[in-house]
Amino acid sequence: MKLLICLSLSLLVSRTWAFCGFYVAKADSSLYNKASQVVLVRNENKTALTMFSDYQGELKDFALVIPVPEVLSREQINVAERSIIDRVDAFSAPRLVEYFDSDPCAPAMLYKARGMSDGSAMLEKGALSSSKSLGVTIEARYLIGEYDILILGAKESAGLEKWLTNNGYKLPKGASKALEPYIKQNLKFFVAKVNLEEQVKTGFKFLRPIQFAYESPKFMLPIRLGMVNSDGPQDMLIYAITKKGRVETTNYRTVKLPTDMDIPLYVKSKFSDFYRAMFEVAHNKENKKVVFLEYAWNMGWCDPCAADPLTDEELRKLGVFWTAASFNPKFPKVRPGVVPPMQPQPEAYITRLHVKYDAEHFPEDLFFQETGDSENFQGRYVLRHPWMKEIKCEEAKTYQKELASRRRKEAENLAKLTQWKMEEIEKEMGKENVSTPNPTEKSSAKWYQNIFK
Repeated sequence: MKLLICLSLSLLVSRTWAFCGFYVAKADSSLYNKASQVVLVRNENKTALTMFSDYQGELKDFALVIPVPEVLSREQINVAERSIIDRVDAFSAPRLVEYFDSDPCAPAMLYKARGMSDGSAMLEKGALSSSKSLGVTIEARYLIGEYDILILGAKESAGLEKWLTNNGYKLPKGASKALEPYIKQNLKFFVAKVNLEEQVKTGFKFLRPIQFAYESPKFMLPIRLGMVNSDGPQDMLIYAITKKGRVETTNYRTVKLPTDMDIPLYVKSKFSDFYRAMFEVAHNKENKKVVFLEYAWNMGWCDPCAADPLTDEELRKLGVFWTAASFNPKFPKVRPGVVPPMQPQPEAYITRLHVKYDAEHFPEDLFFQETGDSENFQGRYVLRHPWMKEIKCEEAKTYQKELASRRRKEAENLAKLTQWKMEEIEKEMGKENVSTPNPTEKSSAKWYQNIFK
């Protein structure tokens, strides 16, 4: 059995708290989760979390234990649609952008064509009785969507571990030790299982994201439980949405991902491979001890856009509760085709953080702070297409020299970012259809000799 927590690698490549607790398997069932995502909405001491896991396995074996700061009421818990996570991911994902060279013989123009990559079962009733001798109490019980949910209180980690074991869960070695710090902080424990009958009713074959809303002075994500029985490093994507500016970790360094570099055209068909390799190189360079910034931007606009900005309704569903102007029902509606009045930009700033963590390099939970830095940032990689048509001017020779130099630099950038071998990069670049025609002398033919050909 393998237990893992918290959070997922989605980038443009693949698609909770990581989940900021751990997965628990019954009997000898094997659970595995190395990719998770969380949307962390924060303003003052109010937090809304949306967690999604790409859990693979029998749904009857799924269970989740997460430390929470208080006994959550029914209204503080929700089951969301997966699409809302996909939208945030697509909007903030590292992206490719394309530029196309203009005719080197044409007068200087401001035109620049640009595109972008798409990127592009209930617990047995007999097992619900709390045991005073174990110091475990059931503070609340809910059925929400396809999940049976318990909120547990515990006086000691050994008692909680035994309670879970008595209720049919086989915990990993070290679970009691991992639970202890959260019990000392007087935290409660959110336990979720899949109600198979309700799951069938949903029509979904995957688990939907779970959401919490709570108040706490601590701006953090507990990740240590997720490393109790992991079989290696785990990836977590955190989409932090705040009111003013960028979010950073306070107990680990936050480092910008390498960005704004020209790379060969063939990477367009291998962007997932490129991203993984590039991230791994950067991760190793920083001794595997940093959190990477991949995107930081106001949620109302983007340039270039890997996906449309989230709507006001989508932001609200994620827990953005403070943008009164955005959610004002009195704001005038307009008919299709009519230009709407200028609306204020939402006070919602997104920070996308990517962390690859294990117990050795990340011994503490993640703590955050909202900064006043609202400077835009994005993981952005550039493809530049050469002019492919005939060129008839002296500037053509200069353009060809510059193009050759540019292509060498693109290869060097790719090798530096990914540590791929230059010979392999050059081989792939040789397959690109990017050769420009040889420059030709201006024709001395009469003006009418070529027009009807």
